[in-house]
Amino acid sequence: MQSLMPIEYAAMKLCRFDDNRLGLVGEDGIRDVSAVLSRLPAVTYPFPRHDALVAHLAELRPQIEHAARGAKPLAAERVRLLSPLANPGKIIAAPVNYKKHLEEALADKGIHHGNLVQEIHKAGMFLKATSSLVGPGEGVKLVHSDRRNDHEVELAVVIGARARNVSAAEALGCVAGYCIGLDMTIRGPEERSLRKSPDSYTVLGPWLVTADEVPDPGNVALRITVNGATRQDAHTSDLILGVAQLIEWASAFYTLHPGDVILTGTPQGVGPVRPGDVMVATIERIGSMRVAVQ
Repeated sequence: MQSLMPIEYAAMKLCRFDDNRLGLVGEDGIRDVSAVLSRLPAVTYPFPRHDALVAHLAELRPQIEHAARGAKPLAAERVRLLSPLANPGKIIAAPVNYKKHLEEALADKGIHHGNLVQEIHKAGMFLKATSSLVGPGEGVKLVHSDRRNDHEVELAVVIGARARNVSAAEALGCVAGYCIGLDMTIRGPEERSLRKSPDSYTVLGPWLVTADEVPDPGNVALRITVNGATRQDAHTSDLILGVAQLIEWASAFYTLHPGDVILTGTPQGVGPVRPGDVMVATIERIGSMRVAVQ
């Protein structure tokens, strides 16, 4: 059997693919490290309220890197990418957290639909159903397609440690990593979480990039194209509340657990998608993901 040369990974990027396989992503492709999952602690009912892999990621990281050195790389385009998180306890989302998006929401009846739109300090945060979570390879299946369905690209923050009433100064120490997030939205008069929680309306991917690879989450570019045309193109430096402030605020209301997700808000340029469209979302230092609309 041919031996494989050790690979040095410039980034720690973890993905889930195909039949719940775990992969370490490198420049040469995805290396299957699923064997490491057997080292996770066995659990019984009642099951924990967190994602077990994220909770134990720090201790498993050396074993993941070791397992990758003995695995052949798979081309990313030949696998079906799932959400990098299997079991987030909750998905917390920040509305109108970019000033220009607040302005466009106020100006466009197709967005606000007669709802009161306020800046995030007054609107607060909201929850999305965990059952809405998919990966880029699963795509988005529109519901209520007689109504406007919009894309919203966002930086997604994955919590790595239990946190309650954490200060903004300490908040980034609670982060396991980051993903690209799509907060798909049905426009209409109903409350936000209802319109944003149908199955497949939260897309995370293409992988989880560990926090050390994004030292300043307030300094990355993000964009999305639909059928090749740019729709949203912005920068997290324009966030009204940054990542640390969002964690501080969320943890003042909820206990945050490993694997919980905070969607940080979308910039200006939101727009409708229809079955057959292809979205490509990109965030600097994370990567790109292709998501088909059904």
